[in-house]
Parts: sequence; structure tokens; C-alpha cells
Amino acid sequence: MALLEGAKKPGAKILISGGSRCNVTNARVSEVDFWGGRSSIVRRILRAFPTQETVAFFREIGVSLHEEADGKLFPDSNRSRDVLDALLREADRTGARLEPGCRVLDVSPPSSTDADFSIATSTGVVHASMVVLAAGGQSLPKTGSDGAGFAIAARLGHTVVEPTPALAPLLLSDDGIHRELSGVSQQVELAIWIDGAVAVRLRGAMLWTHFGISGPVALNASRHWLRAQLDRRPVTITVSFVPDRPFDAVDADWTRRAAAYPRSSLQTVLATLMPDSVAAVLLHRLAIDGGTPLAHFSRDDRRRLSRALVEWPLSVTGTRGYNYAEATAGGVALTEINPSTMESRVCPRLYLVGEVLDVDGRIGGFNFQWAWSTGYVAGRAMAADRSSRPRPSTATDKPARD
Repeated sequence: MALLEGAKKPGAKILISGGSRCNVTNARVSEVDFWGGRSSIVRRILRAFPTQETVAFFREIGVSLHEEADGKLFPDSNRSRDVLDALLREADRTGARLEPGCRVLDVSPPSSTDADFSIATSTGVVHASMVVLAAGGQSLPKTGSDGAGFAIAARLGHTVVEPTPALAPLLLSDDGIHRELSGVSQQVELAIWIDGAVAVRLRGAMLWTHFGISGPVALNASRHWLRAQLDRRPVTITVSFVPDRPFDAVDADWTRRAAAYPRSSLQTVLATLMPDSVAAVLLHRLAIDGGTPLAHFSRDDRRRLSRALVEWPLSVTGTRGYNYAEATAGGVALTEINPSTMESRVCPRLYLVGEVLDVDGRIGGFNFQWAWSTGYVAGRAMAADRSSRPRPSTATDKPARD
């Protein structure tokens, strides 16, 4: 078995993932953690090789994992290099031949005159009875994922759902509050409004930056904003600084606080709900005096602040694109693969795995788990296919007994 690797050094995405610690998987993974293709297909593939089997596999090859916040599983050494080295050792142990610097340019399917695939590479032509397309998407193209896999799949007859970046930081317009808050992180809830209604709500940490917003919740929101943009549907994003609290409840809370702490200043109390710097900026933008005692907090200002706390508009203008995206949304349609084997339904003995498929997970190790699960399913099916094929006869074969 040959592993054709376009880069001179394999595993660049593994090395940089998780802040160079490699978020190998997540302790709790299900189809609800993914978007894109049909969830029933995603569920079936994930169940074929779930998290516990991933943990056991890495333990067997010398990488024990530990759990951190939000179920993220990292190597105990906190070194992504250890993950990559263990995978390379295991590939070598099983007899796989790694060929770095061998970029695949095109794949031609078997023909009436040739029973094998013909693979054109930067170093020559390779023939193979089976092919696994594990070319990734378009995120972080410097690591080798430049979308070439989509083009190859399309030429082999597959439908490719138009890709966009996923898990990418969001850009905000220059009149936003982000520049005043750059470097501040806080827990929020983002609402993605599509066609005038809330389509998705996401909770998590958000980081204000000089260009807009980042952090897990912003990265997760990016794919929804971009997919709506792709479909030319009106889309906006609002942030709630008081997750799970509706407007009426927040407004009523201010009334109770005024009764309990009439002499406390508005900014002092607001700073108990969020970072003080965010409280100050919000009050300034709303032209509300932060020094106002709660006893003198007017009804109109109270309601304006309550509305701002649950639905502050974020003027998103775009994302930082594939160069900063951690994943790709879109790809080969899931309906065109057999979920029991990952084999193509349109090109026999072609197998498709990982990010080249129309599946993208939220941040937290889910995209790696998708890679492990799809790779396992394909590998198991290919091994079964190979073992079931008749072995070619040779001159040294003994004749079968009657």
C-alpha cells in the first residue's frame, strides 16, 4: 500500500492543531456536532468507530489521552508531534509505504483495457486496484489542502457541494466595538438570523479582536453565515451577553437589582455580568451614564440596555478565509458514498474519507474524529475486498486436490 503525500513533510495540520497540542478527538461525539450531509449517514459512520475506539487505538500506538474543558481530548504529553510520530510508526509497522513530495495531479478510473486506476503524480504515474481520496478540503492551503481533491472527485463523476471556509474568524465593520475591546474574552450566545428568523443559536467563549471576533463560538458561527451568504439569503448575527435570558427576564432583573441596590452605580452592577471593559463600552455606545445610581435608572434606558444585552448586533462583513479556517464546509455529497464502506457509488473501488466529504464538525476535536471514523470504515472495507478476491495463480502454485 502506498501513501502518496503531496507535502515534503506529512502531517502539517496535525502539528498545528490545538495550539500545537493536537485536539485528537472529543469525549462526547454524535451526529449533532456536525453540519453538511445527512445526519443519519454521519451517525452511522461515527458509530462504526466511536470515540472510545479512537482512544483505545491511540493508547495502543503509544499516545494516551486526557480530557480537558468541553470534552476535548489531548495527548498526555501535550505535543502534537507525538501524535504524528505515532501514526507514522504505525503506518510503517503495517507495511504502508509513505511517499512524501508526491503530489497527485489526477486520477483516471479503470477502463476496458486497464483494470487499475491510473494516478498521475508529480513524480510519475502510479497504478492501483483501489484508491482512497483523503485530500482534505481547502482550509489552511499552505498545509497542502488546496481543494485539489474536489476537482479530482468531480472528474470521477461526483457531485461537489460548493465549499466555503468553516471555523474561521469573523470580520466586523469598522464602526463595531471590537477595536475598543481587542483581547477581551467572554462567554456569550450568538444568534444567526437567516431570512429574518433565528436559525441557529450557539454558546461559548468569544474573543474580541482588532479585526472582529474569534474564539470557539465565533468560529462555529462562521460556517452558518457563509452558507447563507452562498445561498444569497439575508443573514445577520446578534450576540447575547446573558445567555439563555430573554428580554423580559433581563428587564425584570434590573428592576429587582434597583430595589436591592439602589445606591450602586449602573456600571458597577453591569460589570458583575461581563468584563468591566465591555460594560463601559456598551454604556458609552448607548449614551447611558454608567455612574447613574440604580434608583435613578430610567425605564427607557433600562429597556434599551436590556435589549442590547440580549441582541447586540454584530456587523459581520466576512471571514478571514481559508488561510485562517480550521475546516471546510461543503465537498463530495454524502449520498454518493456507501456509509458501510466509504466506497463511491459512482466510481467503484474509489473510497472517500475525511474533509473531502460534505461534512464539517464544530470546534473541539470533531473534525479529527470524522477523519478517524471515515478512515477506519474505508480501511476495513478495502481489507475485506482484497481478501475476498481470488489470488492470481502462479507457476509455483500446487494444483488443488479433488
